[in-house]
This record gives sequence, structure tokens and C-alpha cells, in this order.
Amino acid sequence: MTLINKITTCVLLCFQTALFAQMQAYDFQRELSGIEKEWHAVIIPSEMFSHVKQNLSDVRIYGISEENDTIEAPYILKIKGPSIEQTAVVFRLINESKANNGYYYTFEIPNRLSINTIKLEFERTNFDWSLHLEGSQDQKEWFTIKDDYRILSIKNEQTDYKFTTLTFPDSKFVYYRIRVKSKDNPKLKKATIKQIKKNEGSSIDYHITSFKTEENSTKKQTISHLTLAHPVPLNQLKFNIATTQDYYRNMSIEYLVDSIKTEKGYKYNYRRLGSGTLNSIDDNSFNLNGKMVQNIKVIIENNDNEPLKITSIEAKGNTHQLTARFSTPATYYLTYSNAKANTPKYDITRFQEKIPITLTPLNIGNQVSISRENTVKKSPLFENEKWLWAIMILIVLVLGLFTYKMFSAQKE
Repeated sequence: MTLINKITTCVLLCFQTALFAQMQAYDFQRELSGIEKEWHAVIIPSEMFSHVKQNLSDVRIYGISEENDTIEAPYILKIKGPSIEQTAVVFRLINESKANNGYYYTFEIPNRLSINTIKLEFERTNFDWSLHLEGSQDQKEWFTIKDDYRILSIKNEQTDYKFTTLTFPDSKFVYYRIRVKSKDNPKLKKATIKQIKKNEGSSIDYHITSFKTEENSTKKQTISHLTLAHPVPLNQLKFNIATTQDYYRNMSIEYLVDSIKTEKGYKYNYRRLGSGTLNSIDDNSFNLNGKMVQNIKVIIENNDNEPLKITSIEAKGNTHQLTARFSTPATYYLTYSNAKANTPKYDITRFQEKIPITLTPLNIGNQVSISRENTVKKSPLFENEKWLWAIMILIVLVLGLFTYKMFSAQKE
């Protein structure tokens, strides 16, 4: 074996040892199975979030080949949450009129675009009205789109709430007519017409291990405490309420930051996560920003009203998917939990148009703590990183000396 071959072999062994050491810098791994194609999807399990950073920068996919070579499979992280595409539609308000059964507003859409949303703004601040929405191509024959559609506005010292947006199936008429069933002039101030396309995305239902509700009669509040099975990025809370009467209650959502032990027991510190208004019109789903949380507190302001009958609360999170490329046969592991790890940079992020649209999800094994035995099949060449650096420096010096001798021989 020539000197160059010996040096090359030594360099490869050193780099292999460095990759082994890199894997061992992580705390956990899960074996991936079902790899049959070049591209696959890896869905992050919810229980894994308690061991990773908020941005998942400490997640890697490593493979070990039959020759004990370590391979890093590149991936792209995609959070498959809901998205909305809005297109504003140009229109004209061509008629306002009054009849015994209410006030009429007629809109014309010259380009006949499909619409599904009309947002109304009125000068009045307190109302509870029903609307009737119709469509026509010639203003002679009218077709009902929505009937008895309820809108309202409440503004007082305790509440500032509006629900004045009509949503309906995609419609394509030239003319739209709204009848507001009101004895008084609604005083329409502004209307906005849009075509809204919603992509529901993909979500995960989080298991709630504890749900308790208590009433604070002094503060006139209902307080609900939720505990999730693991810390997870929370994107939505949905409240299921059995109260049949109309209600409008301001509420705030908080999450537990830490706790301090005092002489009187533990003191719990919470921070604001979101807020909104529970009401009898909406479905009482509230979107949140994906903060990693486990313990949640919901405070409902009852004022002088009877407390709401909350039957349950549903917690959801957006699906976190790794779109990964497997170019070399090997046994691959989803590896994670490293406080010093930074977000990886892979070439595939620049060529996403070449990734197949449909991907088969891989099977993810149970969590295993990483040790030298389950990471590699044989001990690395050097047990101590200092020896590794010493050999690397020696290799550089030998290469430099060898290059110098080659140039000296050529000159002679």
C-alpha cells in the first residue's frame, strides 16, 4: 500500500469516527422502517416534542450501512397547518331599498367571478339580525343562497364582539341581494366580497390526561385546567359547550411557565397564550401560534351570568413532517435531542420541485436512548476526541511534507 493510500484510509477512518461521535451527541433515536423508495415522509410523533427544540433544529436522520459507514439523509421540515388563499372581488352596490320585511342591498359583480364570503360593516354597534341572501343573473329570477343567517354586534363595558361575515358555498351570479330583517335602518357602511379557499392541512389530536373546571364566585370566573400527555406545539383549542341559551363570554388562554416552591406551597407562573370570545354562534375553535406547552389554564369571564356548561375541550396541533431522501441502502434512525445542534442545511431545499407530491410515510420505532452499543456495531477507531484531533493535525503535516518533497524532486 502506497503512502497516499495509507493516508487516504486513515482520513476516511477519521471522518467515519467523527460521524459516529456526531450521532452520539444526540440523546435518542427511533428506527425507521418501510424504506422502499428514494423519497419518504416521516411524521414526527407527538411524544417526541418533549425532547426536541421548539424549531426542531436538533433532528437528524442517520443511517448505518452494512459496512458500518454512517450516512446522513437530508430532509425538509414541513408544518402542514391550515392555510387560506383570499381573492378580493370587484363589485358595485347598485341598490339600497326598504320594504315591510326589511332593508335590501343589491351588489353587482361585472366579471362574474365565483365568491363565497361577504363581510358587512354597519354604523350601528349593537344589533342581532337575520339575513337572507339571494343570487340572480338578470334581477328577474332570484335563487336563495342563505336564509335566516344570523349576524350580531355587542359592544359594552364587558364585551366588544362582532359576527358580520356571511359564508356560503361557492356561487357565481352577476347580482347578489341581501335582505336585513330589521325594523331600523342598519346603516350599511362597507361591504367586502371575496373568494376564500381554505386548505385544512393536517392536524394531530393531542391526548388530554387531566381536565378540571372550577368556579371563582368572587371574581365571577370559570377556570379550566388542562394537562396534555407531553409538551407539544399547540395550534388549536376547541370548546364543546352544552349551554343552549345565547352566550358571549370573553376568555383568555394561558400556559404554565414554571412553578416556585414557597412556605405556603407551590406558586405557579402563567403567561398569555391567546384570547377570544366564546359564543353561541361560532364553533368555538381558537387558533394558537404553536407554542410548546403542556399545562394550560382557561379563564372565562362570566360577569353576572350563569357559568357555561363546558363538557370537554379538544387540543390539536399541526402535523410536522420530514420530507426525506434515502439514496443509500442502510438502517436509518430518526435521531434527536442535542442542545448544541443547529438547523441543518441541505441542497434539497433548493430543488423542491423535483420532490414527488405523494410520499409514503415510514414506520417509526420506539424511542431508544443512544449509547455506543446501539449506535455502531464496532468501537470507533479513537475513544478520545483529543486523539482524533491529534491524528488530523498529523495527517495535514504529513500531506504537506509529502507535497513539499514531490515539488523538490521535480525541481531536481
